[in-house]
Amino acid sequence: RESVPDWLDEMGVKELGEEVWEKEIHALNQQAPVVLRTNTLKTTREKLQQELQKEGIETEFIKGYPDALQLKERANVFKTEAFKNGFFEVQDASSQLVAEFLEVEPGMRVVDTCAGAGGKTLHLAALMDNKGQLIATDIYANKLKELKRRARRAGAHNIEPRAIDSSKVVKKLYGSADRVLIDAPCSGLGVLSRNPDAKWKLQPEFIETIKQTQEEILKTYSKMVKDGGKMVYATCSVLPSENQEQVEKFLNSEEGKNFSLKEEKKILSSETGYDGFYMALLEKQK
Repeated sequence: RESVPDWLDEMGVKELGEEVWEKEIHALNQQAPVVLRTNTLKTTREKLQQELQKEGIETEFIKGYPDALQLKERANVFKTEAFKNGFFEVQDASSQLVAEFLEVEPGMRVVDTCAGAGGKTLHLAALMDNKGQLIATDIYANKLKELKRRARRAGAHNIEPRAIDSSKVVKKLYGSADRVLIDAPCSGLGVLSRNPDAKWKLQPEFIETIKQTQEEILKTYSKMVKDGGKMVYATCSVLPSENQEQVEKFLNSEEGKNFSLKEEKKILSSETGYDGFYMALLEKQK
């Protein structure tokens, strides 16, 4: 079938069923569109569209994605003045739904626990209007350096990067956050159209290991949420075993017993034309 390793094909069929998997793999073998997220700290989507047009780049709005612009044809947007001025980030439309899903408000204390180079952190900062405290943690300190650079360009001032170099960093945050985002490490099956080679590098053992990691991360990082607070668990995978099954397992665990599932989104590339994603909004009892 459409150039996927046999073991992955079997896993996909087992988890999603023949029909859905067939469509999904087909969609993920198409070239991904280039989508931008307007940095609302600095401009509006309409103004950005005009700026880019002046530089010869044509874009269109995407219905249902309030800050998104999609390129009509591929171009190197990183050379534009608009980019240098921090007016936008390149971010897939599905990925742009995650920060919104967390229901942040200006003035809150928010932790982005697997921040990486900070695509979603920057979006959270914009949604918080630079007000409040946004702590960005990651086990890779070098990724946070990149986040600092991007935050400067974006004019996002409320971000505080903290490398997780010991368990103390995480423990200090227990019970203190209004909102927590867990953009968990995953198989990346939802973003194959961006990384076509990834499927040949993936190993079944890796997926098993990553599921263990997801389970541990959920149990540990959820302790940062204060009573009455909310948390989003998200992945760029389409496999139920990395998504709703992890959430279910968490809710049935000792660590998850005070949480309830408010809403979840399962985004398939074959249905939207954008990356495959999953997100669950969980609330902790007061």
